[in-house]
Amino acid sequence: MHAGKDIPSELRSVNDGWLADKVLVCTGAKSANLQALESVERGGTVLFFAPTDPGVTLPVSVNDLFFRNDVTLTTSYAGSPADHLTAMELIRSGHVNVSEMITDRLSLSETSKGFQLVAEAQGSIKVIIEPQR
Repeated sequence: MHAGKDIPSELRSVNDGWLADKVLVCTGAKSANLQALESVERGGTVLFFAPTDPGVTLPVSVNDLFFRNDVTLTTSYAGSPADHLTAMELIRSGHVNVSEMITDRLSLSETSKGFQLVAEAQGSIKVIIEPQR
């Protein structure tokens, strides 16, 4: 979901009033990281998969996040070989449709535009460079 939206409200409206048990943040955008912290259900986990820019900090209420809601925060930037095999099988079987995540397909000559789209962290999710274009 786009971090500019009210993600916690949208989650509750489509999930019988509940937030998410697991939240994966695949961007370093501060707004997405803040939304993730507000979108996790009590006892849930937030996994930060992408680093932020240097110097970015997030205000975290230790009492609310940990003591009252027992939320786990963790990081990862790669998976094990077994994780990759599982992911490939989920993609192959159609259980996970990754084509919906690709928002921009650019030629090799448009690579700098691709970096700009990713850096702005606005409407792009995944930017693919297709050298053959």
